[in-house]
Amino acid sequence: MDLVVGRVAKSHGVRGEVVVDVRTDDPDARFAPGTRLRARLPRGGGEQSFTVTAARHHAGRLLLSLDEVADRTFADTLRGALFLIDSSDVDSGDDPDEFYEHELEGAPVTTVDGAEVGVLTSVLHMPAGDVLAVRTPDDREVLVPFVREIVPTVSADGIVIDPPDGLIDAEV
Repeated sequence: MDLVVGRVAKSHGVRGEVVVDVRTDDPDARFAPGTRLRARLPRGGGEQSFTVTAARHHAGRLLLSLDEVADRTFADTLRGALFLIDSSDVDSGDDPDEFYEHELEGAPVTTVDGAEVGVLTSVLHMPAGDVLAVRTPDDREVLVPFVREIVPTVSADGIVIDPPDGLIDAEV
C-alpha cells in the first residue's frame, strides 16, 4: 500500500522549485537532499522518480528543488503530484499511542457504550480538520470528526467514539 508523504501545491520561482504540502512526521528525512522520491503524477500521468537536490522552509511551507525539474514550466505540470512511500517501509513502533493512518484502516469502531458502529475505511484530511470515514454494517458511510471530544480512544485494535446525538443515525 502506498502512503502519501507530500503533495505538490504549486511551483515557486523561475528555477523549478515546488511548494510541498507535507504529510509526514519526519519531513527532514523524507525530503533530505539526495533522497529519491516516487511521485504519482496528476491527471493520470503515471509515476515518475525525482531526486531532491535542496529542501528549505519558506513561509511555513517546504520548498523542494528536484534534479529532474529545471524550470517553472515543468514545475507547473507537477501541481497535484503525490510523493509516495510503501507502507511496509514504516512502523509506528511499540508505543500504543502512536500509529500511522494505514494501521487504523479496518479497525472496528464502537461507541463508548459498546454499540457497534462499523469499520474505519480511511482518515480524510479536510480543510477544517481530520475526519474518520466509517462504513456501517448497513453499508452507509458515517463521517466522524477526529477530535478528542468525539474520539476518546484510538488504537489499531479498535476505535471508540462518543458521538453527539444524530451523528451516526442521521438521515442522508
